[in-house]
Amino acid sequence: MAIFRESRRIFVSFFLFGLLNNILYVIILSAAIDLVGSSTPKAVVLLADIVPAFLIKLTAPFYVHLIPYHVRLWLLVLLSSLGMLVISLAPEIAIGLKVFGITVASVSSGLGELTFLQLTHFYNEDYSLGGFSSGTGGAGLFGSFIFMILTNVVGLQVWIVLLLCSVSPLGFIFTFYGLLPAYSPLAYQSLDIEPDSVLVEEINKSFSWRNLSISGIKQHIGDTFLEIKPLFVPYMLPLSSVYLSEYVINQGISPTLLFPLHDLPRWLFSSYRDIYVVYGFLYQLGVFISRSSINFGIRIKNLYHLSILQFINVLVTLTQSAYDVPFNKIWLLLVLIFYEGLLGGFSYVNTFATVSENSPRDRREFNMGCVSISDSLGIVMAGCINWWLEPTLCHRQVSNGRDWCLNGSS
Repeated sequence: MAIFRESRRIFVSFFLFGLLNNILYVIILSAAIDLVGSSTPKAVVLLADIVPAFLIKLTAPFYVHLIPYHVRLWLLVLLSSLGMLVISLAPEIAIGLKVFGITVASVSSGLGELTFLQLTHFYNEDYSLGGFSSGTGGAGLFGSFIFMILTNVVGLQVWIVLLLCSVSPLGFIFTFYGLLPAYSPLAYQSLDIEPDSVLVEEINKSFSWRNLSISGIKQHIGDTFLEIKPLFVPYMLPLSSVYLSEYVINQGISPTLLFPLHDLPRWLFSSYRDIYVVYGFLYQLGVFISRSSINFGIRIKNLYHLSILQFINVLVTLTQSAYDVPFNKIWLLLVLIFYEGLLGGFSYVNTFATVSENSPRDRREFNMGCVSISDSLGIVMAGCINWWLEPTLCHRQVSNGRDWCLNGSS
């Protein structure tokens, strides 16, 4: 019974870490069209929401071990809350200030994801990684659903919703200090060391800055690159390609996947902007289900199959946007967006589960943090493509008599 309670606390703690870390990212993307308007490519929000996180993940293997976990936690709370306050309180025309707030929140998101993925190393992966993956999927579902309900149905102004979200990072403090076990017998059952020594020497480890020198830094950078290289082909490349495909769809193509409003149910779609929000919710629903699949023993070993299937989705949605085929109604397209989310979630959870299983104990924490670069890399590349793609597709539609993409916020 004690072991069961301990396992449950680990799962719930990491579920909350994933939920709290990703929910602001999801809400910002859901609010993209409200933050920058229909005339500005949503890639502006996507890049501001992901590039800082990507840079944090990209550089973290070289220095993150110098920052104890509890210090990282307080940084997450400070940066997340500050970012959301700036976004919500910035004047409507101050797009630059809003982008700054998104950037601050993005730094927190990137640091949080790699931190909690690394922290799973110290706990039984069935509960820690399973809980974190479900939590990140739940963030997408809960965040997009709450945003859709509060704005589409309740009718709250977007800035009020964003302001309310600025208090959510306080949940990190409660979870880390009040719910997460200090250590768990389950966490160390496969380790040849005592739990207390792990807690003191590894979880809160930090190295002395005074021991660093120019030659030592160069050697450390070179060694780190060599340690990252074996992770690229089996794990990082397939995960990056999946995220590249799905975010080309989400932020580049889906804002142009529109249908006449008179053909849609008015209780859900009162404006073209609502179509974009519903797409986001269905995508996140698929992500939540598939990221939770590991808790039910569902595993997909060939990660490249998921990459191919997701790229096929890009081709289908691109054809729909450019030529208005193969779908003449929105319903099958909604199913496709849901399926796209399933593939993305399966790729995420199965990649990190495989990394955890295949990594030696002394490399697992490092490998988990490094592979977390992959999804952000794919999203950054998608953002660069979408900067050109969305306006191009919209222009093509307008030239063919479909000007709905010009009215995305109304």
